[in-house]
Amino acid sequence: MNMNETDQESVSLEFKYMVSGDSISKGVVYDEARSKYVILEDNYVSLLQGKLKGALRNTARFGNTLMKGLSNLKRDVLKEKPDVVLIEYGGNDCDFIWADIVDNPDAEHSPKTDFSTFEKMLLDMIDFLKKQQIMPILMSLPPLDADSYFKWVSQNNPASEVNILKFLGSVTKIYWWQERYNSTIIKVAESTKTKIIDVRGAFLQHPDYTKFICLDGIHPNKEGHRIIFDKVLDFIRNSEPNLLLDSTGQAAPSQ
Repeated sequence: MNMNETDQESVSLEFKYMVSGDSISKGVVYDEARSKYVILEDNYVSLLQGKLKGALRNTARFGNTLMKGLSNLKRDVLKEKPDVVLIEYGGNDCDFIWADIVDNPDAEHSPKTDFSTFEKMLLDMIDFLKKQQIMPILMSLPPLDADSYFKWVSQNNPASEVNILKFLGSVTKIYWWQERYNSTIIKVAESTKTKIIDVRGAFLQHPDYTKFICLDGIHPNKEGHRIIFDKVLDFIRNSEPNLLLDSTGQAAPSQ
């Protein structure tokens, strides 16, 4: 059966996308002038909206860990039935409850999601999506600014800094700890043959990537979101060009 051009175009526009992640994908940035977290209008997800064929739904939530995200994703996916899911987790998972560390630096403290659980749940998420015939795409973590983040979690309180350092050993461990989770994302992508967008590499190409991170040391700022957007768009252009609209806003012809 031959479809006319109108039918073909309507089919090509029926892609559905979902973003599953935390505050980075939600578009949260720290507004220094107002001393509060706000949603950046030109965040990387909103910038992508006008570039893709079909509708993109952002289900990212502030404070999301992979455990929270996985249960919500299963519900949302069964309801929405997207074709592609962009997965961005790790920043909250690797984080500690710093107030507890300040109160008792000598005690055992666990991250919000322990290392092995993070890997297992990421594998579960990818397995679930692939069984639903959905394409998962992982994202590596933007690098954090360890010095800024240390000041942020210690609230510039000298006594808190002493206790946090007692627990950490050194400020650089903050970077190293997050890097472990990032390495897990890469490992899972390789073991499951899942596509991954190297967001971290895009930041680290810059001589001083900290210019693209908010005062809190962990959330990309407006320029940081532009880096993520450019990297995601570049990935889609090279890996899945059929998902993109052309420069006129029309569905690009299939190759």
